[in-house]
Amino acid sequence: MSLPNSVLRGASSLVAGVIFGVGLAVAQMTDPTKVLDFLDVTGAWDASLLFVLGGAVVFSAVFFCWVLRKSTPVLDEHFHWPKSAAIDARLICGSAIFGVGWGIAGYCPGPAIASLGFANPEALWLMPALLVGAALQRWIDQFDHPRAAWQTTSLDV
Repeated sequence: MSLPNSVLRGASSLVAGVIFGVGLAVAQMTDPTKVLDFLDVTGAWDASLLFVLGGAVVFSAVFFCWVLRKSTPVLDEHFHWPKSAAIDARLICGSAIFGVGWGIAGYCPGPAIASLGFANPEALWLMPALLVGAALQRWIDQFDHPRAAWQTTSLDV
């Protein structure tokens, strides 16, 4: 008896999310003070998160090369890639808003979600704002694009 792909996809997503969350906690990315000290390059800069970033880049580069050699993903019919590779005003403005929010709060979405497991008060305030921002972006997208930018299509690699 084999499990349906949807169950395997859900289970693999859960396992990947737990590993990611544990990695964020071990790297202290769930501590906004640690992140803000890393972002404060003119003050008491804590460069230790550079090792986290370096490890993530090396790990991703190795496994991305391995995954892209496959014709299809293991648990899906095709790879899902962004429809556009354009660097436009929307991307730059969105990135700037994300960066400012990260600098103010000391959290980006992954560590904020992982911090919920520790009941960090900042994360409890941040998550509703993050969800409202995501909903607002999708709502605005429906006026700007007939098919929203967050939807993906398959591309041959």
